[in-house]
Amino acid sequence: MSALSDNRQLFVKLSIIAAFMFGFGFMLVPLYKKICEATGINNVLKADDTPTNTQVDATREVTIEFDANLRSNLPWRFKPKLVSMKVHPGQLVQVEYELENLSDKVIVGQAIPSYGPAQAGPHFRKLDCFCFTQQTIQPREKRRMPVVFLLDSALPKELNTVTLSYTFFEVEGGKRS
Repeated sequence: MSALSDNRQLFVKLSIIAAFMFGFGFMLVPLYKKICEATGINNVLKADDTPTNTQVDATREVTIEFDANLRSNLPWRFKPKLVSMKVHPGQLVQVEYELENLSDKVIVGQAIPSYGPAQAGPHFRKLDCFCFTQQTIQPREKRRMPVVFLLDSALPKELNTVTLSYTFFEVEGGKRS
């Protein structure tokens, strides 16, 4: 009879441990929130929290003008989709340029950027640009090419207008058939 009594005692103890483990697991989320609040970590977003980029200088606007040029020997049409736009320093921006090969030949070209005024150049941060790689354009092909950039917040305050200009050159030794 002592074996049956020992088994019941073990069953009761294991049931209490299982119930405690279930309750602890159930209480982990509220407990985690309270610990975060107490320590100041509180990285749990509330429903009314909206993440914002704190590096954007919303008090200032800069006009960006877009320009496109070709070397005279390239039979392409090259132009920006927008002539200009207003941006805040630190704001992530995407614009597009259009390129069309008007010839019946494959041509390889490379775009070289320039900035006006020149002192704006070091503050112009391109994250993605068609100028990073050579472009092989098929005969009669039209292509939209994105540029993703931001103006550094350290852009001198006296600069209210910046021009981003690209000039396309044919690549020496590029395929031209």
